[in-house]
Amino acid sequence: MEKLTFYAVSAPEKLDRIGAYLAERLSRDVVRHRYGYVVIAMEALDQLLMACHSQSIKPFVESFLHMVAKLLESREPDLQVLGTNSFVKFANIEEDTPSYHRRYDFFVSQFSAMCHSTHEDPETRSRIRVAGIKGLQGVVRKTVNDELQAIIWEPQHMDKLIPSMLFNMQDRAGPEGEENPAALAESCFRELLGRAAYGNMNNAVRPILVHLDNHHLWDPNEFAVSCFKIIMYSIQAQHSHHVIQQVLNHLDTHNKNTPRVRAGIVQVLLETVAIAAKGSVGESSKRSDAFTYESEYKSPPNLWLGPTVLEVFNTLLKHLRMSVDFELAEPSRRNSSTSVSSSRVKESEERIVQNAIIQTIGFFGGNLPDYQRAEVMMFIMGKVPVFGTPCHTLDTTHKPAESNGVGHNVTSGFKSKSMAAALPPLFLDPLFSISLMEDSELRQLVLEILHNILDRHDNRAKLRGIRIIPNVAALKIKREKISKQDVTFMKKHGQQLYRHIYLGCKEEDNVHKNFELLFTTLAILTIELANEEVVIDLIRLAVALQEMVLANEENMPMFIRCGIMALVAAYLNFLSQMIANPPFCQHVSKVIELRNMDAPHLLPEHIFRDKCPLPDSLDKDDRLLYFQTSDMAECLAGPGYNAERLSVPYVPQVTDEDRLSRRKSFVDTVSLQVDIMSNSLPDKSQLAEEITFETLKKAIDTTGLEEQEREKRRQVMEKFQKAPFEEIAAHCESKANMLHDRLAQIFELTIRPPPSPSGVVSISTGHTQHQSVPVYEMKFPDLCVY
Repeated sequence: MEKLTFYAVSAPEKLDRIGAYLAERLSRDVVRHRYGYVVIAMEALDQLLMACHSQSIKPFVESFLHMVAKLLESREPDLQVLGTNSFVKFANIEEDTPSYHRRYDFFVSQFSAMCHSTHEDPETRSRIRVAGIKGLQGVVRKTVNDELQAIIWEPQHMDKLIPSMLFNMQDRAGPEGEENPAALAESCFRELLGRAAYGNMNNAVRPILVHLDNHHLWDPNEFAVSCFKIIMYSIQAQHSHHVIQQVLNHLDTHNKNTPRVRAGIVQVLLETVAIAAKGSVGESSKRSDAFTYESEYKSPPNLWLGPTVLEVFNTLLKHLRMSVDFELAEPSRRNSSTSVSSSRVKESEERIVQNAIIQTIGFFGGNLPDYQRAEVMMFIMGKVPVFGTPCHTLDTTHKPAESNGVGHNVTSGFKSKSMAAALPPLFLDPLFSISLMEDSELRQLVLEILHNILDRHDNRAKLRGIRIIPNVAALKIKREKISKQDVTFMKKHGQQLYRHIYLGCKEEDNVHKNFELLFTTLAILTIELANEEVVIDLIRLAVALQEMVLANEENMPMFIRCGIMALVAAYLNFLSQMIANPPFCQHVSKVIELRNMDAPHLLPEHIFRDKCPLPDSLDKDDRLLYFQTSDMAECLAGPGYNAERLSVPYVPQVTDEDRLSRRKSFVDTVSLQVDIMSNSLPDKSQLAEEITFETLKKAIDTTGLEEQEREKRRQVMEKFQKAPFEEIAAHCESKANMLHDRLAQIFELTIRPPPSPSGVVSISTGHTQHQSVPVYEMKFPDLCVY
């Protein structure tokens, strides 16, 4: 061997003839089953290959690979292992120049077949599989760094490489250590994915998804989850979003599969999102030291840019809606052959899918930067059916709490410096629209979403539960001075917030939790956004709620009336201590003490207790039981607070939303027409005015009119300069409402349905009569006549 090596090194041009001769001898010995000579020939080839690194080695390598292929084709396990070991030695040699004509298609196919060995003897089967995995690892190392061998990433090769590794990773049985096929396959799998470039990610991930489909590994999905954890910790960080997109596309293809399969895919998606968001700092310690490059994986500050974010959320929301629709449609599909228990199981499985999607969206959104999280929330609210719009995808009997649960998860941990950025109008308006819906649980979710956004100092836990707090200072509430941006936000949207709190309080289906959340909302508003002007507005709101209960124009249930009274007491007690005004605190404490003695049902500790006795009526005359505006104005008189504004009663803004809401009672068109006609007819006594000389003289003389006009203008200017803003707004609003009502009346009178041959409806003395109209008597517009 020494002489042969010296001869080959001295005369490298002879290498190709040496290789050809050895290949011929080896082929003949393999056929004749002379395996001793086969081993000698392979050792000679290995040593020559390791010793010679000249340009003439290329033809010798071709002979060497031909002999390795001969060994792999044989049926003898020992020869297959021998050929694989020789190939691995060759794969570890770094060649100086690339090879233009060498291809490894045969080796990929043969090593993949060895990975799936089904030999009867378990030990032999394990040896063959380990050899196959090592061979594939050699192919990967030999080809991935060679630009001329990029063909290895093509689908026909990846469809053999990836399933072979996954097949062995599934079977964890076998000897521990390097000879364990599962451990070796995982190591090779990591190495392959770690070397994948951006353009190759599709071809690398697609066979993984196909393998999981073919072997039904989504339910249960333990292997799928572990597999994608390996993927996310192995690939380069900037490719993470590509994997997530692939899983989303796969979820689309399985949109009509069983709920458990869809839930399995969504849970895998959750794991990939979690790793992409957090990075791999915690997991890198668990990996093998052989792959030190993996420990350098760090998640960049923002993986998700451009339309990718909305595309992800759009896909997940679409599947959430489909799951809800499947659950709703399930009862209608039941027939006599379907048992009730199986239907309930199907519904519970759909719930698993929905919870998995909500959890994924929440985790994904929770790791976005603030500006993107606000955009995502606007996008989600755009997908949620809101009140006043046609809701054709969600049944009204089903609560769309899933979509709002998404919003609750996405906003959890939301810390925005500016409320204007956190609550843009495009997000605020649909959110408040949902807060007017009849479902108390939906209103609770809206308030919780508001808490997530408003509470920037994590004070919610300290405010949990509606109660009379004896010492607010003991809560150690964190707060900062309100910024100019937040002052501007409250001037622009404060009335909208107060209005929805006001309307939310008087809902007849409110329960204890609704009042708790309303109290927390008022408290957080005080902590985060209240300057002197906002404090006055909040006191006016509390007084308006108290007056609404006492007037009881809407005949609210006694529990709701007492609950609102308890809410006002708890909040004014909190507010008085927050602004640290001793006279104000004293007044509030005095009212609370009197209620404890004479009217405990007006305090939260009593009214929200189980089986609390309710009074038949509230005593309006006992002024000492209620908070008095004049007393509070006197307490706040002085620098800082404009106490005069307390005398202006709070009136909620009227918006178009109210006209769409269920609170508007729709009046019969007939009675409306009769009312309009009776009101629109002028009095005859007003029409007949006697025209005299004095009348004509007054009409000609304009001096007095000019004086009146000047006086009128002066009064208007003085009013706009000195009157409170709320009074001016209410005046303008009443005019706008009057105009709107008149226009509505005009439209009701002028818009008539077209005549029909089947007859028209005429109303006379309250009875409906049908009159038939012949076609030849109908009048059509000129453009409609042919």
